[in-house]
Amino acid sequence: MLRQQDVGHRIVVRRIVGIREGRPLFTDALGELVELSETHITLATDRGRVRVPVDEVHRAKRVPAARRPTAAAVIALELAADEAWPAPVRGRLGDWLLRSADGWTGRANSALPVGDPDRPLPAALDAVQRWYAERGQPATVNTPLPLAAPVGAELDARGWTARPPVLVQTAPLTALPAGRPDLPPVGLAPEPSDEWLAVAAGRKGGLPDAARHVLTAVDRIRFAHLYVDGRLLAVGRGTVTGEGRRLGLTLIEVLPEARRRGFAGAVIRALADWGRAEGATQAFLQVEQRNAPAVALYQRLGFTTHHTYLTRVAPA
Repeated sequence: MLRQQDVGHRIVVRRIVGIREGRPLFTDALGELVELSETHITLATDRGRVRVPVDEVHRAKRVPAARRPTAAAVIALELAADEAWPAPVRGRLGDWLLRSADGWTGRANSALPVGDPDRPLPAALDAVQRWYAERGQPATVNTPLPLAAPVGAELDARGWTARPPVLVQTAPLTALPAGRPDLPPVGLAPEPSDEWLAVAAGRKGGLPDAARHVLTAVDRIRFAHLYVDGRLLAVGRGTVTGEGRRLGLTLIEVLPEARRRGFAGAVIRALADWGRAEGATQAFLQVEQRNAPAVALYQRLGFTTHHTYLTRVAPA
């Protein structure tokens, strides 16, 4: 059967769809496993997303990938994302990154196991747990898949849990659609305003001191804001990292009463225009797979999944 470490891999699911003359009828679905729960298997296929109840599954297994990003491509994108969301406290285990930001956001408070930790895997994970214990934090590890599948297997054996899968998505900046003239203009600033920070605090459950470092300690950065009748209704954050080639999009947020009016797309387009002017060629973002409205928006804008990751948490 499938396990959480199979998320992000290509799988085939044989599903029972009926009975004929006393014998079961089957259909197969082939695609990328994007979510595995106690009740359903969700995979992205060429024909769209398929959600299969577990009690209808006859057999499910991993199969060889058709086309996967190279390990080097996954590492480059993960390092660009780390540069775009910089934790104020950092350490290293060989190539692995250790990050802490007073517990503010999972990405800034997790180990990133890409490259060689310069020691056997069990010893590396022991060192990760010690590093976070010294800071009074639970040990967490972000595992890009399938690159970090061996790490995931070791964490499974240790009883670590997994948070919901996150899609790391990309789009060529040239492919993003042009802005809509019927929408309010989006302003860009090199520093966040107090109102911008208030929206971010509402989204992330507060802003400790470390949060300002995470939000602002990037050389090439813009904070987007969209006002209607003097009210701030939408925000976003754009960074250019990855040797100047990658535009990172984070904290794309629209107030609940202003949603479904095209404001999130307007913010993304304004940041994309800035990123192109800075020389970036590709946009990237990270979104929880279960956030269906956001995933659908990004799909309409031309984003596709490059790879996925799971945030793994040590047992208490």
